[in-house]
Amino acid sequence: MNVRVLRIELKRSVAPWAGAVVLTTALAFLYLIPGSWWTGTTAWTAQWTSMALWTRSVLFYLWPLAVGFGALQGLRDHRSKMSELLTSTPRPVRHRAATLAGATAITLASAFVLLVVVGAVQVVANTEYTHLGWLPISLVGALSLVAGAVLGMGVGRALPSVLTPPALAMGAFVFTALMQMSLGRTETTTATGLPSTEPNRVSLLSPAVQEVRDALVTLSASVHVGQTIWLLAMAVTGFALLVAATPRARLLALTPVLAGAVIALLVLPSDPRRIYVVDKAAAELVCDGPVCVTKMQQARLADLAGPGKEALRLLHGALGSQAPVSVRESTAVLPEGSMPQWSRTTVLFDFDDDVIAAAKGKELTWALIAKGMVPGCSPVGWSSFGEDEFAQTVAVGWVLGELRPLPSTLPARLRREADAETRPVWKKLKALPRAEQFLRISAMRAAALSCKGDAFAALNGGASR
Repeated sequence: MNVRVLRIELKRSVAPWAGAVVLTTALAFLYLIPGSWWTGTTAWTAQWTSMALWTRSVLFYLWPLAVGFGALQGLRDHRSKMSELLTSTPRPVRHRAATLAGATAITLASAFVLLVVVGAVQVVANTEYTHLGWLPISLVGALSLVAGAVLGMGVGRALPSVLTPPALAMGAFVFTALMQMSLGRTETTTATGLPSTEPNRVSLLSPAVQEVRDALVTLSASVHVGQTIWLLAMAVTGFALLVAATPRARLLALTPVLAGAVIALLVLPSDPRRIYVVDKAAAELVCDGPVCVTKMQQARLADLAGPGKEALRLLHGALGSQAPVSVRESTAVLPEGSMPQWSRTTVLFDFDDDVIAAAKGKELTWALIAKGMVPGCSPVGWSSFGEDEFAQTVAVGWVLGELRPLPSTLPARLRREADAETRPVWKKLKALPRAEQFLRISAMRAAALSCKGDAFAALNGGASR
């Protein structure tokens, strides 16, 4: 295909419109609709892998659009009533099909690349950690749009009806939705008895990925390989349908996509823990004395080191030999709904934790003390407000010798509620002899670290739940 032919094809096809719609709707979704892709370490402009995964997540509706536009493009010869004329020309049909598919493929791939470039420009400004592990995620995303459009063209050529494009687009959307909601997820029960769902290998036949829950998580290599096989097979079937002239040839054209699905399912991991995996290079620890962060967050170590060391000093002064001896960013990625796991000797924290994220300056020391005393027992992926937050406030006040509100982004109403709950318990605790105070604090920490008791009730002298 030469440049002149390509230019003519772009002028007389819907390919430029398809690329423009894909790019503008994706940017509108990511910029105008508030969501978890805006905030924290998993924001789509915060880290390279998060950016790649978030731009893949919007394929749940971009891919059906590409399929629909492809089907519309496949109807062009039928609408112009020139199919018989084109078959009588000496130019091979595969050449015309390559021109048609190439123009759409270039515009859709370019649109997705531009989307990634918009995110990449902002990621460069927001992080010092660079790597190429995100590139396969984005390349598979671009391939999915191309494969979907070519498949749509083939189906549009094989089923030349005005209803084919909308029906195909809606079918593709239902497919991506079901892969993320029901058919592509397996119900499980965590060790604590809480219900949960996990993605299965079938869900990976969809080009879209689930929401980014942890900045350290990426897709495994086997996922990239399996999805690439599936998408290439899809593109081959689409092209075969474009050039097929008989019903028998159209049936044979379905062979690649069926074989590709079988091979892909054999390659794709069956264990959910091998689908989304921890990026070991990004999770490598970088330390300043007893204070450590992941390599991904290395730029934040300078601001954290001082408050971290001060928090350890204050905890040692209050707890003595029972105090933790190090501060470390958590690198554990647990299944959604499972209970977190804490350490007596290490203050584990997450930069996305509400208290840590809201803390600045001296408040960061208080926040780390809170995580060392009562790290929190909400199931992974759940949010809550109540007993743990109240226990944190009292515990930090006990270490500092003064009750102070913890840094928080909570509304004023909830902060007033927290003060009303904690102040009476604080006064009651401080009225006790020092030895009795220490016993209650120890009981509180035991309940908080094991997640098997009521930390706030322990401060009040109550029994663990």
